[in-house]
Amino acid sequence: MVPLLPAAVTALPARARRTFRERVSGDPTGAPGWVRDIALVGEGPGWFEPDGVVWRVHGDLSNLVGGVVALLGQGAHPLAMAGVQRHSDYRRDPWGRLAGTARWLVVCTFGSAELAELESARVRGVHERVRGATGDGRAYSAGDPDLLRWVHLVFTDAFLAARREVGADDPAVRFGRRWPDAYVREWARTAHALGATDLPGSEAELAEALTAFVPALEPVPAHLLRFLSSPPGLGRAEAVFYSGLAGAGELLLSPAVAPLAGVPGRAVRGRRERARLAAARGQLRAARALLGPHSPSEDAARHRLGLGPAPSWLR
Repeated sequence: MVPLLPAAVTALPARARRTFRERVSGDPTGAPGWVRDIALVGEGPGWFEPDGVVWRVHGDLSNLVGGVVALLGQGAHPLAMAGVQRHSDYRRDPWGRLAGTARWLVVCTFGSAELAELESARVRGVHERVRGATGDGRAYSAGDPDLLRWVHLVFTDAFLAARREVGADDPAVRFGRRWPDAYVREWARTAHALGATDLPGSEAELAEALTAFVPALEPVPAHLLRFLSSPPGLGRAEAVFYSGLAGAGELLLSPAVAPLAGVPGRAVRGRRERARLAAARGQLRAARALLGPHSPSEDAARHRLGLGPAPSWLR
């Protein structure tokens, strides 16, 4: 007979799941009120096709790397950075900030059309309060269509690169080799809802748009680079896990922006860089085995659409 493991050992996976879900959503079940709304508010499909390309990009744990890449890119725009510094407590409460960003992403991805509209209105209201001027007198507003466009561009580029490089599988098997164009085109709907204009409709247009922004960019502030390399509040195991993902993120930033962040970006692919990406893929495989095939948000959407059972946290 195999001896029973100590209770402290057998509880480790459950404890790790709770810790991870609380980090990214603010709730140890992974289902705060806004995730429950995905299951309960509205009927039918939302803005994006169930199991379509947006679901498959945003439902993958490569998002953990994509988020680091997106923040690196956003920090290169001085007006975007001013808004974050003066109207966000990301340094004091980084995980609360993460949960707030995750809310917008998952609600618009997996929620009903009604819920996505409500979430977009909420974010527009937040943006109305984020305005001011930099120390040298340049005005900024989170609702500025041009600034919204920049944030959308780097976000889209980051999540696309992360899904391609460290994702669970190759989306081309299901969606064809032009799947990046479909993702860029479809995800633009959320930025339009927030007030952005002149958005790219293909991967090539996305790259061109990022390059066109370069004259308006500045080096990413050192304090943001330090924060992203080692955010506060992580336990020892979490810090090791995060370090591997952040290292992969440095290899995925757009070549147009990477020099401003002092990282290699996608233009550098030697043996060392390939090994770092392979290590991150291994980390994410282990995380998927721990967390299961779907996030609580996707489980909620599947239940709303009649594609899956009611999640345990909803019963």
